[in-house]
Amino acid sequence: MPKISVIIPTRNEEKLLGGCLKQFTPEIEQRFGMEIIVSDGGSTDTTLVIAAKHTDQIAKHSDTSHRQTIAEGRNKGAELASGEILIFLNADTRIPNISHFFERIVQRMSANTKLSALAVKVQILPEERKLSDILFHGFFNQYVHVLNVLGMGMGRGECQIVRASTFHAVQGYDPTLAAGEDFELYKRLRSFGKVKYDWQLLVYESPRRYRKYGYLRVYFDWIKNGLSVLLRKKSVSEVWEEVR
Repeated sequence: MPKISVIIPTRNEEKLLGGCLKQFTPEIEQRFGMEIIVSDGGSTDTTLVIAAKHTDQIAKHSDTSHRQTIAEGRNKGAELASGEILIFLNADTRIPNISHFFERIVQRMSANTKLSALAVKVQILPEERKLSDILFHGFFNQYVHVLNVLGMGMGRGECQIVRASTFHAVQGYDPTLAAGEDFELYKRLRSFGKVKYDWQLLVYESPRRYRKYGYLRVYFDWIKNGLSVLLRKKSVSEVWEEVR
């Protein structure tokens, strides 16, 4: 089995981090040769206490002169990783069928050495799901799928699966981007190999951002930052707001 490094960037995630980390039982870690890395961007709550109970390594942001971007946090976590496959998860992400999820990743990455990255289907947690969530994510999952079919390269930040050698070849995420860093990375990965959308790979996310701002604003923020990164190599947002 290729060794898998799961990298989770955090900043004040005490409410949801424990639920994310508890998915990775000792049995799952042993079976898939897995290590869990939390990369913390300067939490002031109990995030680090929770992380210490469930992780193999913790990267800490110690430069108080600037607020760490999520891209920078992911890169810091990747610096500690030893896996052949890097899986970047958000702290509010859950995997409904974890054995199948990792079996599928290993199978696809092992079968095709030209595969740089995988994009996954994202839905809202079932216990919090509303009709608006079903409609929006149904549309957006199709949108991500189509972009990959067209060869543009696209993967949502809730879960990004990247071959480590390719990640290091493109020098990881652009740490200057406060938003749109997920799209920008997959766009560059596409020039090094194939990026595929896999309908069998499913993760759940918390609806917290959509509940606070609404889908219209969130989608508008995604689009404006994506276009700005594409055309100007710079995000419009200088800081991605915390929703906790």
